[in-house]
Amino acid sequence: MSAGPDKLARTVLRDPVHFLAFGFGTGLMPFAPGTFGSIPGVILFWLTMDFGLYVQLGLVAAMTLVGIWLCGESARRIGVHDHGGIVWDEIVGMYVTLLVAPVTVVGFVLAFVFFRVMDIVKPWPIRDLDHSIHGGLGIMLDDLVAALYAALLLTLYGWLMT
Repeated sequence: MSAGPDKLARTVLRDPVHFLAFGFGTGLMPFAPGTFGSIPGVILFWLTMDFGLYVQLGLVAAMTLVGIWLCGESARRIGVHDHGGIVWDEIVGMYVTLLVAPVTVVGFVLAFVFFRVMDIVKPWPIRDLDHSIHGGLGIMLDDLVAALYAALLLTLYGWLMT
């Protein structure tokens, strides 16, 4: 389905697979869809931060498994591997990053910035994963590795600030 922005927006807003994969519509932003698509991950984390680590890890596992299918199916239907508007992977990656962030405004801002930088720059092996693994697994995996890199940066920051 190679379509113009208006047709894509109508499709995304009408089809539950695309609506979720496109981050409840945030992936339709004409610029920086991945950055806007990370915002639902922050909101979801904020809503679940009192649930406890085991519940949050269960959510990550469920969102990842659903995301592998969801992102792959949305990409297949659109006909573009890892279309920029598919941001479910950013939602999950942002959530994973926040698991290690201090629950402060500074902690959340640093988590957001570190995750976005890792996702945009794609240091090794993220870029290789992004290009070599196709389908939903590839779409999800590069953002999960970016989240791990961001989590390491947050941990290093915490260690240096103590």
